[in-house]
Amino acid sequence: MTITPAEHLAQVQASFDGAADPRLAQIMRAAVAHLHAFVADVGLTRDEWFAGIDFLTRVGQMCDGQRQETILLSDTLGVSMLVEMLNHAGAPGTTEPTVFGPFHVAGAPERPSGASIVEAEEVDGEQLTVGGQVRDEEGRPVPGARLDVWQTAPNGLYDVQDPAQPEMNLRGIFTAGDDGSYEFRTVRPVAYPIPEDGPVGEMLRATGRHNWRPAHIHFLVSAPGHKPVITHVFDRESRYLDADAVFGVRPSLVLDMDRGRATFDPVLERLS
Repeated sequence: MTITPAEHLAQVQASFDGAADPRLAQIMRAAVAHLHAFVADVGLTRDEWFAGIDFLTRVGQMCDGQRQETILLSDTLGVSMLVEMLNHAGAPGTTEPTVFGPFHVAGAPERPSGASIVEAEEVDGEQLTVGGQVRDEEGRPVPGARLDVWQTAPNGLYDVQDPAQPEMNLRGIFTAGDDGSYEFRTVRPVAYPIPEDGPVGEMLRATGRHNWRPAHIHFLVSAPGHKPVITHVFDRESRYLDADAVFGVRPSLVLDMDRGRATFDPVLERLS
């Protein structure tokens, strides 16, 4: 008796019935169902299947302590942003989340309010002061909020990509004052290309896509009793705002940065 694709799918899904974690079983059944549907939908050939296996193998081989090609793949397929949209959106009126990205580094230095995050002795670029007030959705200040910030240098590289930059260049953690205010000094961010020297770059070129991100600064804002938010702020004058390679731009996060100062007032959701 010939087994049909539907019967084959049922066999594979049934293999997860013994999983101790019900959520894991749910995820695996759904993943298999969508994967089988994709294969059937496009009529995937054996050669194409092998090409896909080779691509994913090379994505994994490209990862190390400084480079996360798998996150880059997720970003460029819009999956990372979708996860943020579905799981981390706050209450109405709160700051919109965006992708975390592969270049955050734990242990950034704690810096006093108003300090510079520039560690390099000499750095090109336009000076920029960023400041504002952290509030909750009802407009109340959030004292003691922590703001973890990071960005590229004017050459378009993060410190972990560029041996010429000092460690923790353009990174810092700031604590908001009693009125929720914060401030730091930096350089105006620039548009930059995401890495294209690996399989994700090959995918972008093969599909006629570019690898550029608009100029932005990353923020991770958190406070006890509030829902944290991972987000960016984007330079209104930057290129690629309407064509971000990782689909992270939101109009509410686009700021004026052309007069040496940018104001960003993060709004956190208060947890009950």
